[in-house]
Amino acid sequence: MSLAIQHETQKRKWKNQILRSIKQLTCFGWELALSCVFPVVIFASLAITQTISLPFLPRYDWLLIIFLLMQVWMVRSGLETRDELKVITLFHLIGLALEIFKVHMGSWSYPEEGIAKILGVPLYSGFMYASVASFFCQAWRRLQVELIKWPPFWTVVPLAASIYLNFFTHHYWIDIRYWLAGLVIIVFWKSWVSYDVKGTRYRMPLALSFILIGFFIWIAENIATFFGAWKYPNQTDAWSLVSLGKVSSWVLLVIVSFLIVATLKRVKGSYVRL
Repeated sequence: MSLAIQHETQKRKWKNQILRSIKQLTCFGWELALSCVFPVVIFASLAITQTISLPFLPRYDWLLIIFLLMQVWMVRSGLETRDELKVITLFHLIGLALEIFKVHMGSWSYPEEGIAKILGVPLYSGFMYASVASFFCQAWRRLQVELIKWPPFWTVVPLAASIYLNFFTHHYWIDIRYWLAGLVIIVFWKSWVSYDVKGTRYRMPLALSFILIGFFIWIAENIATFFGAWKYPNQTDAWSLVSLGKVSSWVLLVIVSFLIVATLKRVKGSYVRL
């Protein structure tokens, strides 16, 4: 009888653990979904403007207006703070500079007409980079992110700068992305990201989080190109899947984004465990 009771108790314990795990995973997913408000609006706008012809202005300009209004609403509603807006604006400028260069080099193009264009690049494109920063800032706040064993400032900043510059220099010199990826693993080998879900703290190797986010952005990129946000040379005649090799580019861009946000958070005094 005692064995039957023990077995039943153990069964109940496992069931409670499974239910709690499902509940925690659901809460975690919900917090991430809330952090993705801006990216969701971007994808929805791309889809709607692709299927519905809007009057008076070209599609690219309507996208710019929608994203500007969304940004204003997020700040006024409290979804984003003014400090976060500064970070997001920085990412917009960084992304726009990269877009202008890449379009000039023929990496991809924005074939549709638009009034608000700089050197063939619509201004709305910077918001796609800004939305990544928006996700990081909001997820950081919602999940009470802490960094464990964060590397020193003098290693983080040059590494982030080198990764960003390689997006430009590899057109004229060798592509050192894989060397940089190796450096990332070395520098952040002992680093972890800790986050809170309903009062329980979890942690994950920082390098793994980079890979996961980069992969999901690659999926988002396929959705964006399907709705005509931009086009790669092989998508000129008909849409096709973005090369899986692009995941490495997105992982590196995620690393740059995360390092900038993390550095600014540290400067602001956000908690980092050494």
